[in-house]
Amino acid sequence: MTPADEEHPPPTPGVNATPPSCFEAPPAQVPLPTSPRRCEPGKVYLVGAGPGAADLITVRGLHLLESADVVVHDALVDPALYQHLGAERIDVGKRSGDHTLPQDEICEILIRLAREGRRVVRLKGGDPFVLGRGSEEALALREAGIRCEVVPGVSSALAVPALGGIPVTHRGVADAFCVVSGHPRDLDDAFTLPRYRERLTVVVLMGVRTAGLWAMELLARGWPSETPLAFVVWGGRPEQRVVRTALGDVAGRGPDDIQAIGVAAPAVAVIGSVAALSAAERSPAG
Repeated sequence: MTPADEEHPPPTPGVNATPPSCFEAPPAQVPLPTSPRRCEPGKVYLVGAGPGAADLITVRGLHLLESADVVVHDALVDPALYQHLGAERIDVGKRSGDHTLPQDEICEILIRLAREGRRVVRLKGGDPFVLGRGSEEALALREAGIRCEVVPGVSSALAVPALGGIPVTHRGVADAFCVVSGHPRDLDDAFTLPRYRERLTVVVLMGVRTAGLWAMELLARGWPSETPLAFVVWGGRPEQRVVRTALGDVAGRGPDDIQAIGVAAPAVAVIGSVAALSAAERSPAG
């Protein structure tokens, strides 16, 4: 008997046992809601758009978009999600080195729109609460007395490595992972990085420009220089590509050196043994 058999032992004959059948009915399908709840006036919905492709948003997020009066969106959200809508669109996206609006002004826009009685969807890439400053917006709305609902999205920290064929955990290789920001407020600040563990995977978001710095800090925390490192660039988009290298080859490199090996924002970095794996890859255009 295998370990899997021990976890799921066969039924004891004669004790509530169901005879095997080649004609078992398929499991019941959970129907999608036929009358989805619409956006409510004077309320803000913090909606996670998911990573990359437009079809990776949640069903609820899509329904709310279709009933919104105004969509306040980030730069990396696929325009296919909102271009066809009749809603007003406001781009408040933060690009590397180019912030369209300060965070305080974004919060003020959301508050003003809600007070005007608008149905507001704040559309954010990935998940609103994973290094997306969604919690800052939610707290500002609550302090202003504005109703706010969070609609989680598929985080790029997990989905983008998967789209590149890289599992963040794998039996016998990695049994834990952590997600860190590669974009500190001040370049003099230390990154929040873990010490070396053989079965740990580190996922770095927003870390292209600072890759040489956080790679050096990982080496200082005991990570071997030969540790596999993979960048998944434009995850979920037709131009998606995976660049594989080693931690020591990136440490100390400047932004131009990183770009020279084919890495440019947006990209998710994966550090650890799993970064050498290449599992089934979803077609970004499919």
